Amino acid sequence: MKRIGFLSFGHWSASSYSQVRSGSDALIQSIELAVAAEELGADGAYFRVHHFAQQLGSPFPLLAAVGARTKTIEIGTAVIDMRYENPFYMVEDAGAADLIAGGRLQLGISRGSPEQVIDGYRHFGYLPAEGEDDGDMARRHAEVFLSLLSGEGFAQPNPRPMFPNPPGLLRLEPHSPGLRERIWWGAGSNATAAWAAQLGMNMQTSTLKFDESGAPLHIQQTEQIEAFREAWRAAGHEREPRVSVSRSIFALVDDRDRMYFGRGQQETDQIGYIDEKTRAVFGRSYAAEPDILVDQLREDTAIAAADTLLLTVPNQLGVDYNAHAIESILRYVAPELGWR
Repeated sequence: MKRIGFLSFGHWSASSYSQVRSGSDALIQSIELAVAAEELGADGAYFRVHHFAQQLGSPFPLLAAVGARTKTIEIGTAVIDMRYENPFYMVEDAGAADLIAGGRLQLGISRGSPEQVIDGYRHFGYLPAEGEDDGDMARRHAEVFLSLLSGEGFAQPNPRPMFPNPPGLLRLEPHSPGLRERIWWGAGSNATAAWAAQLGMNMQTSTLKFDESGAPLHIQQTEQIEAFREAWRAAGHEREPRVSVSRSIFALVDDRDRMYFGRGQQETDQIGYIDEKTRAVFGRSYAAEPDILVDQLREDTAIAAADTLLLTVPNQLGVDYNAHAIESILRYVAPELGWR
């Protein structure tokens, strides 16, 4: 068995080809797709966060709304850019969203990806400390966030409070028990995967990764997953960690599928640079008839190694088509691979 969810970037555009014309469309359709995915039997509804872009940028109102409209599906992010986050305020938002959802939040966080603007986090009031770069700052914010999620009191109470206080130091509220174990780190390298394991976070690995060996993406990700699990065991954590892999996968079962994805798809990995110094390998897309797709996916060792698969969806094609694309994987592909 493998958990299967979708990952949406929540794009919107006023272009005539898009069924998502505004921020309102993107948010409302995100909720509707999560409801549809739950009805189809999918396991997760995940959303990517980008700032200064016509994409989903403020995750917690969306996560809370999805939590209020659904009952069983996991609700998550992949990922929130921690360079932009106030860990204290984020703990309150995350706790509230998780309580609304009944403990279904799976929160993916990371250093983030290349941005629409230069050093966008500075507009949010954050700058790396002396001796840090922006990745160090993101990891520092993440460590504070994890510490606060423990629910331990840390703030000295006012001796003359407006409302009565419980005894001892105060923590941030609302506290959601168990959320600390449902935090994931989006790892771009083997080293950050091991760092995440040491801190007791689950791991997400995307459709791109720092190119550390020149091998195909799925092989490098398999090695990354092994490094994560080895570091997890060495850290002595008692629970089993979780690992997700993201992929673009489309089963061609009708004329719409063949029109959108039947030709010209990226069928091999690509090499590029995510900044002036960082060479990365970008994963191929899968688009084929179900029987061919099953054979192709059997060769993807990273998917096999992960317990969760996130299907990236072309959200601008609308809720109905994306629900169809998810259903096609669940119905025609997953059973043949032993995922269902």
